Amino acid sequence: MKIVRPFSFVLAIALFTPAIRAQDGVKKDDKANTAISYYKDVRPILQQHCQGCHQPAKAQGGYVMTDYPNLFKKTEKEVIGVVAGKPADSELVKQITAHDGKKPAMPRGKDPLTDRDVTIIKQWIEQGAKDDTPASAKLPTVDANHPPVYTQSPVINAIAYSRDGTLLAVAGYHEVLLHKADGTALVARLIGMSERIQSLAFSLDGQWLAVTGGNPGRFGEVQIWNVEKRTLKMSIPITFDTVYGASWSPDSKLIAFGCADNSLRAISAETGKQVLFQGGHGDWVLDTVFSVKGTHLVSVSRDRSMKLTEIATERLEDNITSITPGALKGGLQAVDRHPTKDELLIGGADGTPKLYQMFRTKDRKIGDDFNNIRNYGTMPGRIFAVKFNADGSRVVAGTSYDGKGEVRVYETTTGKLVSTAKGVNGPIYAVAHHPKESVVASAGFEGIVHLNDAVTGALVRDFVPVPVKGAKK
Repeated sequence: MKIVRPFSFVLAIALFTPAIRAQDGVKKDDKANTAISYYKDVRPILQQHCQGCHQPAKAQGGYVMTDYPNLFKKTEKEVIGVVAGKPADSELVKQITAHDGKKPAMPRGKDPLTDRDVTIIKQWIEQGAKDDTPASAKLPTVDANHPPVYTQSPVINAIAYSRDGTLLAVAGYHEVLLHKADGTALVARLIGMSERIQSLAFSLDGQWLAVTGGNPGRFGEVQIWNVEKRTLKMSIPITFDTVYGASWSPDSKLIAFGCADNSLRAISAETGKQVLFQGGHGDWVLDTVFSVKGTHLVSVSRDRSMKLTEIATERLEDNITSITPGALKGGLQAVDRHPTKDELLIGGADGTPKLYQMFRTKDRKIGDDFNNIRNYGTMPGRIFAVKFNADGSRVVAGTSYDGKGEVRVYETTTGKLVSTAKGVNGPIYAVAHHPKESVVASAGFEGIVHLNDAVTGALVRDFVPVPVKGAKK
């Protein structure tokens, strides 16, 4: 039997349904009539757009925005950043709002905040600018006046020698520690926002140190430090997870890096503006390097590939490694380029350092790995770091396997094993070759920096790079 509904019932449904959808839209997209959370709503906006220039290491305008109490302090112009309950009197609101047809003053040199973001900040201030940060998320302040206090040395993810060979930079917690290259003295502590430091790279002109890292699952960051002055030139928040594999262009004008959102990116070292984005990888991008002439970028990823990108067009040009399924046994972790040639040293999950030519000289065929020049001896475990020495005659690789680590040096052209570092016990996550001496530095899980003779493998010195509380001097 056919059922006929009364007209009034059908009309009620028709009239009521749009109301439900409209209400759902308000709940989902409009914060104006709901309580605004500092921790969930406001803090991420400030983190992404403001904290790069307003942090203890670089407090532009005398205003720090990395923690809640400082938001209510005066700037160097004696105006108050946030006045609880009074958005119109809050300098923060004035700076992010357009006036007289002109774009907002902040964020300086970047796109203005969206209307939604501005509304969220205004509403939060109007509602009393309360702090709802969970107790578990409140950490002690870490800055130059409150440096990290270590009870033991942390895991070391990155090390790098300065171009003149006088300094060795070591990744710590919230900081980069600059040591004399021979490990005899700590000369500076570069303390920034990122809890975890993932990569270090000195510019080819020696003036700058690029640092990538972040707070896992919260934000990524690129820092640029003036090496001589020990001051932070720029902090650029990037994505919502840590970033990896910093490298400099040959003219020291660009910095490239990889991200956990599977992207390869490059920024201007002068302005911090993003100049390249390539999303061709299928997993985290862990390391990068420029071509000799600076026209191309090479990136390696957990997706088992090494890719070539043309910088001018941001175009993915080639898969340098084989694309045949199973040709690579696991993800790639590290890449370095020969000092004078477009030849690439890579390492990853299969434990075998490999040398590739950067540019293809014949058409690809299914099953080929034509660009591969040479494979070096297979090492135990996964390779986390690879480097050439200054003239390209030797390569060094560091591995981790079952709680142990190994550092080996090979001749570049013959593949002959030169040395295995003595005194290295724990997993190794970082290696560096001194630019002027036959010394290899390595570090990792143990929190100890090892300095070994590159030719004999003999241990020259071990040292703990951080000041450990209560440690004997």
